[in-house]
Amino acid sequence: MNRSGTSAEQTGRRGVPEDKKAGGRTGTRRHPEKSRAAILRASVAEFAEHGIAGARTDAIARAARVNKALLYYYFKDKDALYEAVLDHVFSGMRDRLMPVLESDLEPREKLLEYLGRYFDYIAANPRFPRVVQAEWLRMGPKGSPQMLRIAREYFSPIYRGVTEMLREGANKGEFRTVNPMDFLPSMAGIIIFYFSSSTGMKKLLKVDPLSKERIAERRKFVLEFVSAALFTEKTVRSRRGKASRA
Repeated sequence: MNRSGTSAEQTGRRGVPEDKKAGGRTGTRRHPEKSRAAILRASVAEFAEHGIAGARTDAIARAARVNKALLYYYFKDKDALYEAVLDHVFSGMRDRLMPVLESDLEPREKLLEYLGRYFDYIAANPRFPRVVQAEWLRMGPKGSPQMLRIAREYFSPIYRGVTEMLREGANKGEFRTVNPMDFLPSMAGIIIFYFSSSTGMKKLLKVDPLSKERIAERRKFVLEFVSAALFTEKTVRSRRGKASRA
């Protein structure tokens, strides 16, 4: 399956330019960022549907409208492509969440902004949870090098930021004292599970869980649910007072 960048390069030199050989396809080496983005989008869909074992690079290349030589020019094999997808998923999350956690917002506003951004990111990319869960499931007891690196680069900074937010909120009397090891996965779970189970919900409940109206309702519920679980009565009264004055 592995093909080196050299062989892909040679493919593009034999007679006809790659963009013409591709029959009007959008992906060419002349537009590397556009080609990589198209491949990553197609890979997310393929890995979410079939996992890394069942995913086919032929299907990814077709969906991305690139030839396989070009796919292997950017990603040496399927494992490298999967790792790039994981980086794509988690770097996007980190880039949206860390600015909130590093901001000077008060703890309760910070929590609601963090939750809202987290929810919106997953709502805009509902296949992401299935891609990540597949990797968790295929790991052995010792973990995988991929996920250990992902945890170090992406999870750890977010975990430290949320832990500090919870500590500060508890010290100010705005939050109940909670263990971050319990609260963080619980908070993530009520967001992620909704999207990872959306296909089943659609069939069983005969509603579209990803419709605009349903997403708005779910977002409101998540913020209210977490607030009820974490905010102290003092914070709840303060929020009610501000709402009534408004």
